[in-house]
Amino acid sequence: MATLLLVLMAGIFLSTKAIDDPGFWILLIRAGAEAAMVGGLADWFAVTALFRRPLGLPIPHTAVIPANKDRIGAGLGLFVERNFLDPELVTAKLRSLTPARRIGTWLSDGANAEKLAERLAAALPALVESLSDREVRGFLARALERQLGAIDLSAVLSRGLEILRESDRHHELFDQIVRTARQYLLDNQARIYEAVEDRSRWWVPKGIDKRMAKALIGGTADLLDELLQRGHPVRRQFEASLDRLTEELRNDPARRDQIAAIQSELLSNPRTQAYLGEVWGELRGILLRDAAAGRASLLRQALTGALQSLGKGLLSDAEMQARVDRGIEEAAKSWVLPWRHQIGHFIAEVVKSWDGNTVAKRVEIAVGRDLQYIRINGTLVGGLVGIGIFLLSWYVL
Repeated sequence: MATLLLVLMAGIFLSTKAIDDPGFWILLIRAGAEAAMVGGLADWFAVTALFRRPLGLPIPHTAVIPANKDRIGAGLGLFVERNFLDPELVTAKLRSLTPARRIGTWLSDGANAEKLAERLAAALPALVESLSDREVRGFLARALERQLGAIDLSAVLSRGLEILRESDRHHELFDQIVRTARQYLLDNQARIYEAVEDRSRWWVPKGIDKRMAKALIGGTADLLDELLQRGHPVRRQFEASLDRLTEELRNDPARRDQIAAIQSELLSNPRTQAYLGEVWGELRGILLRDAAAGRASLLRQALTGALQSLGKGLLSDAEMQARVDRGIEEAAKSWVLPWRHQIGHFIAEVVKSWDGNTVAKRVEIAVGRDLQYIRINGTLVGGLVGIGIFLLSWYVL
């Protein structure tokens, strides 16, 4: 349109130029068309010079965008860094969006929860299949060794025994040990009879051996029954032993070294790594079989219910919403904002890596249509100015 308008003005000018004895109106039209051509050509040159060299001529300060793409990229990165990633601006925008309420509203819709659960469940088989058994076993072994190796097992055991004593749960432990010992004694009476008989003299009658074994079993069972009473001295000795062990685990270097050695041996034991491999194999099979069940997948159903419950719970709990919003703001501050300079630098590097003509074409595609209206306006405004100057010269000068 802009080019056709410029051609039209040129045609009008040439047509009026061919008239031998032009009058006022012909001169007026000629002046307007001439000025319109000047305005249109000037704006064509200006618009074209942004993206390329007009007519391919090496005119200075043309092809502005290709020649200055690095500076444009740096300016764009700096603009994004300062105006889009400003800490106060980002936090204010996040606060106004109330993301926790939006998340809760979205998840509380069963269709949305099911869709998200479907996506998560669908991604699981690919993730599982992408991991070779050897890689996973190695990872589990390394993770276990790293995590458990960093734990002060003595302190954990000491605190566990302390909690056991404070809650009086150690009595249940002691009772269970006693009951297990008593049941073992009763279940193995025949073996005890045989052991007494084997160790007896040849001249002692077997009936006496049997009565002795029965008395031994009965006496031991009665002793174990007595141990179930809370005030028994052996139970107090057991409590003292627990207290002593707790203190040793906390402060005795020898005991702590002993626990550390057991911990190290457990982690380096090949049977531990083999067990982890078996666990992973069973878990892998369960996950793949469940994922193949489609809509009947237990994992998918569980995820759908959990996500929908999470959304409803989030909507009904204003305090939790505020906490989630603060968490998102803190995440933005700690993850995005510290990298604002790097993000701006990344934008500049991306633009710098582009070919100059590519940058010009992309910008021209984005804003070129509006720039053509500049050419149209230049042609029309030029024509009006030409007419004005002609009238001024005709009547005034």
